[in-house]
Amino acid sequence: MFNWFRRLRDAGDPSFAIDDAGWAALRRRAAAVARLPPAQQQTLRGLAQQFLRRKAISPVAGLELGPGERIQLAALACLPVLRLGYDWLDGWHQLIVYPGQFGVRRHHHDEDTGVVSEWDDELAGEAWDRGPVILSWADVQADLDEPEAGFNVVAHEIAHKLDVLDGVMDGTPPFPRGVRRSDWVAAFQPAYDALCAAVDAGRETPIDPYAAEAPDEFFAVVSEYHFSAPDLLTEAMPAVARQLSAFYGPSPFA
Repeated sequence: MFNWFRRLRDAGDPSFAIDDAGWAALRRRAAAVARLPPAQQQTLRGLAQQFLRRKAISPVAGLELGPGERIQLAALACLPVLRLGYDWLDGWHQLIVYPGQFGVRRHHHDEDTGVVSEWDDELAGEAWDRGPVILSWADVQADLDEPEAGFNVVAHEIAHKLDVLDGVMDGTPPFPRGVRRSDWVAAFQPAYDALCAAVDAGRETPIDPYAAEAPDEFFAVVSEYHFSAPDLLTEAMPAVARQLSAFYGPSPFA
């Protein structure tokens, strides 16, 4: 499998260009793109073209993706780096797309007891530290069907890729100019701690409780809300929402 990934690492189409008809179709399908100001749409279009030229989009398990579907995926993957720039997507070369959710085998070694646990997970997306991004096409489409519902699997997985750019997936990505690590930690740490306390106590949480799994998942989940339900995030965690707006730029739905 490693050799297969390596052969595909630079398999993007160097001649691919997004024409006006393809971009218009994307705008009709993706509300987050249609809501952007015209200048930002043009920037995103350029980023998406780079994505299509430089990264392989690999459908598997019988899935077929035409040019329009590939434009969707490229634009959605580039939306989180609209302000940051394409270089923030460096370090990986392939987007693997399953028709629906996909199964993975998990392993955990408890260092205190020595017990090794194994279980199966069904995932809508996954981002490998030094490998591809993997997505469920059905979940991508469900997010487009309800663009302001608080779910955005593409933003979630790209957030993980941004997070690991400094070598550690811990909820603190490298920071662009204008965003200070101290301000980020001051906003994120108490919000994460409060969410974990609410989950542990069995209380209802203002955002998806999966965000309490780990700091990296917290960053990925609140990134979903930034791109799909910013008003909810602002009400629940205003300091976190401000940091995400400084990091990503304003939400299309703000």
